[in-house]
Amino acid sequence: MDIKPGSPYDINGACFNADMYVKKILKESNLKQVMDHEREIHQDIQSLHSDMQTLVYENYNKFILATDTIGKMKDDFKNLEGDMEMLLCKMDEITKSSETITSSLHANRDEISKLSETHKLLRRFQFVYTLPTTLKKLLLKKDYVQVVQEYLHAQRVLTQYGNQESLKGILDDCNNIVNELMKILYSHLRDKDVSGKELTKSVDLLLQLDEPVLSLCKEFLLHSKNRLFESLDDLQLQVENLNQDMIEFIDLGSDTFLSQLCLVITSFNDMFIENVLKNDGNEESEITMNQLSIFVEDNMVRYLEIVQCYIDRNTSDTAILVRALDRFYRKIQAIGKLFSYKDFTLNALEIISSAARRQTKLHLAMLKAHFNDKLATIRQSLVSLQKLNDNGFATESLNSLTSDVIEKVKGILQDISAFLEPEVSFSTKYTLRKSISVDNVREGLVVGFLHYLSSAARSYTISIPCPPAFLFLIMTKMCLEYQMSGVGYLLHLVDEMYEINKYFENKPKNSSQLSSEAELASDMHSTAQDLVNYYVRVEGLSISQMLKKSVETRDWLHSLEPRTVRAVMKRVVEEITYVDSQVGELFEEGLRTDRSSDSSRRTQMSRHIRAWSSGGTATNTQTFSAINRLFSERIDIFSPVQFSRVSITTGIIKISLKTLLECVRLRTFNRYGLQQVQVDIHYLQLYLWRFVSDENLVHLLLDEILSSSVHRCLNPVLMEPSVVEIICERG
Repeated sequence: MDIKPGSPYDINGACFNADMYVKKILKESNLKQVMDHEREIHQDIQSLHSDMQTLVYENYNKFILATDTIGKMKDDFKNLEGDMEMLLCKMDEITKSSETITSSLHANRDEISKLSETHKLLRRFQFVYTLPTTLKKLLLKKDYVQVVQEYLHAQRVLTQYGNQESLKGILDDCNNIVNELMKILYSHLRDKDVSGKELTKSVDLLLQLDEPVLSLCKEFLLHSKNRLFESLDDLQLQVENLNQDMIEFIDLGSDTFLSQLCLVITSFNDMFIENVLKNDGNEESEITMNQLSIFVEDNMVRYLEIVQCYIDRNTSDTAILVRALDRFYRKIQAIGKLFSYKDFTLNALEIISSAARRQTKLHLAMLKAHFNDKLATIRQSLVSLQKLNDNGFATESLNSLTSDVIEKVKGILQDISAFLEPEVSFSTKYTLRKSISVDNVREGLVVGFLHYLSSAARSYTISIPCPPAFLFLIMTKMCLEYQMSGVGYLLHLVDEMYEINKYFENKPKNSSQLSSEAELASDMHSTAQDLVNYYVRVEGLSISQMLKKSVETRDWLHSLEPRTVRAVMKRVVEEITYVDSQVGELFEEGLRTDRSSDSSRRTQMSRHIRAWSSGGTATNTQTFSAINRLFSERIDIFSPVQFSRVSITTGIIKISLKTLLECVRLRTFNRYGLQQVQVDIHYLQLYLWRFVSDENLVHLLLDEILSSSVHRCLNPVLMEPSVVEIICERG
């Protein structure tokens, strides 16, 4: 049943009408609803009755105590009425006595007042007459505070009555004593040995004597400047000697210079700024603040320069450096709270940023030295060994240039992260964190070191004397390892450890100043390609020198009938075999074309012999060779080498055989000289085909050499293939 509050049907309201409520219930409800409603009302009545009983029981004791208190108050008020009546009687007596005294003394009241004033004045004059003597005694005792107090106490009287002859001499004596005191106080301002407390007391006394505030400011700051310069000179001496570690140096600066500067600022504010403000001197207040600001800035600039110089010359451990810089920054923050007119924390952050940048450069130099030491060790081992018999040397050397170096980088990254530890006071500065993380560590250290790896590896290609050729293979594999995994691992490590991504949340990293992984990997690949190409040329040149010397030093026009393979050819095969084994330690086999059978290989090798034996001429043989070259692919001798075993050895063999071809074209052969070349060529064919990616390439180059030999022969008669095979097998 919906009942509005305040209506006569509201059973809880003040306007409730029982008759109207019952009529409404009987009118709107059936019998069952009336009985249910009656039951609810009965339950509510019982509940309220129970609550009322509980309330009475709980407050019963309070009711009893209240009754007792009221009874006691009635008794007390009865006694109080008697006391009040006695008090009124006594007050009446006092009033009567006061009126009697007043009436009896009324006639002499004015005279007594005059006598009292006269007595006070006489006592004051007595004090004034004895003042010079008192001031001299206090001055001799060096109780300067009491001298000023006594003088100021009598100053009003002396000023008021100083024109009288009797007091004029006293005034002059007091002024002379005060002038002497002021000289003493001013001398304190110029005395280097006076403590800061005594200096403050002297300035305060001079201010009480109404000395000009601006002149006192200059004197006070000049004296403070001399004291601070002594502390700064001591710090400068520490910079030149470097006798202390970083923390001790910062603590020394804090305990001497910064503490004294804080004391100067506090004293200046208490003595001058507040004093000027009390006198409503806005213009003087501005002038004094400018003096203090210039004073603080000049001294702080020099102090910060000294700290910067010490950091630049000191080589402390990173943890010690960070602790020292943390203390330094906290002290500068304290100065900022005390002197809010200039924020020196910005200068402190520049010094910290410079220290972090310098520490990063030192670590980068250590990384470079570590890498160079590894390379030097490998190079020395290669020079001391004629042949590498240890199969694990290549793998061990490669690990020292990759895994060991990466672990070194990880340790350095962990070391520099001390700058960004949460407990360090300056680590919350966004600009500083970004500068350290992005510019110094990621780009300056990691990316800079990766660039150095590639440039240092490239520099060996122009090194004089040329290092061992195997070193180029190791560095090639090193660059490939960095390209495949090292670059990505280091970049992801530094990005995660230093939270690089959060600095570029609103813009893509590709559009920022960050070096990309793809660029660095491409640089490593390019370096690896240059190194492997250089290795192929160095090894090819080494073998070419042997072949060239063997061709140029032999008298081919007076050669004897060949009985064996020349030793240089055996040496060439041995060198290529050794090179192939070296390359195989670091690189995979690579792709080869389908190899031909031994019978087809012999057939191809003896085509010139068959052409000549069938009655042909040298011209026919050359024509046959020219036609063969026409339908063969062009051979690029110095084409880029792939990173595989067969590709590298193929490049070396191409250079070697091309050199042999050019040397043959410059010599003239007799019959036996031609046959010796034929034997040598066949021997090379027997062994070199297994080292190249396409044996047809070897066949074509050897075919060129034999063709050129026939062309340069005076009596071109080739040896029977069977005889050549016997000689080669026997050789």
